[in-house]
Amino acid sequence: MKTQPFGRLGQVSVLTLGGGGLGQLWGPTTREECVATVKAAVDAGITLLDLAPRYGDGKAEQVVGEAFGGRLPTGVRVTSKCNLGNPPPERIERILRQSIEASLRLTQLDRLDLFFLHSNIVARGNPMWRRVDTSRFVPLEVFQQTIRPLFEKFVTEGTIGAWGVTGIGHPDAIIEVLGETPKPAAVQVIANLLDSPGGLKFFDDPAKPREIMAVARENGVAVMGIRAVQAGALTAEIDRPLPADHPEMQDYARAAGYRALCATLGENPAVLAHRYALALPIDTLVLGVKNRQELAECVAAAESGPPSPDLIARIEASVA
Repeated sequence: MKTQPFGRLGQVSVLTLGGGGLGQLWGPTTREECVATVKAAVDAGITLLDLAPRYGDGKAEQVVGEAFGGRLPTGVRVTSKCNLGNPPPERIERILRQSIEASLRLTQLDRLDLFFLHSNIVARGNPMWRRVDTSRFVPLEVFQQTIRPLFEKFVTEGTIGAWGVTGIGHPDAIIEVLGETPKPAAVQVIANLLDSPGGLKFFDDPAKPREIMAVARENGVAVMGIRAVQAGALTAEIDRPLPADHPEMQDYARAAGYRALCATLGENPAVLAHRYALALPIDTLVLGVKNRQELAECVAAAESGPPSPDLIARIEASVA
């Protein structure tokens, strides 16, 4: 599989195996199939595994631990995350350390190559703080004054190789963080045809994923594209029951023209959505697959390369 430079981690594969499917978040699968999928991904040349405790309450990390027994194949790297929220500052270091220790225990590893803040970074005073549930939010200034120095400390200690941020908080806050020093090694950014975070969007302003990608590039921050099929909205059919007013179902309706175009072209919508995402300015694309069949489709998409400029224009016009 093709590889690309990925900042401090060196070369990584253009595809990353994500933990959402392995944690059984994206439809039914089995533990055995998830373990087989991890092994098949590495056999196909995927060198980065993107995990988090939230993916199935640790199931995704357990799957990787079971697959390799703590001895990763040469060149394979693992990430994890912490959904910190907004605890009192004096508790932050303990929470982050406990999250890292739990991830290491489940994956059976002694170090995480990359550790992400999984919370939404939001400036105080932003209307997002008036939501009923703000458990996924962390104040921008708390990140700057407390969390970022702790991440640097963990790197110095050797518990993690580098740190990053999940770019689904308020875009203005993410852009500010990307321009500051010390910079994150990587940022995870929405990378799909709709530019949509779907159910992960907690603000009314535009999500600005392409602007975030551009700012990351300008600052030498590696970009991991996420949600290529927008949680199923850009596939032939969403594979789990959701209410009609759910953001993913609304995006599925928005993509009706895209599915019609795929039918005309004889293309699998999920495969073409991954090819489209790979044409965006990202360094690696995180897959949300839950079985070997879906994995094989994504690997085939990567091998086919991005769509031609003419086809990209038709794809974008289908949802304009």
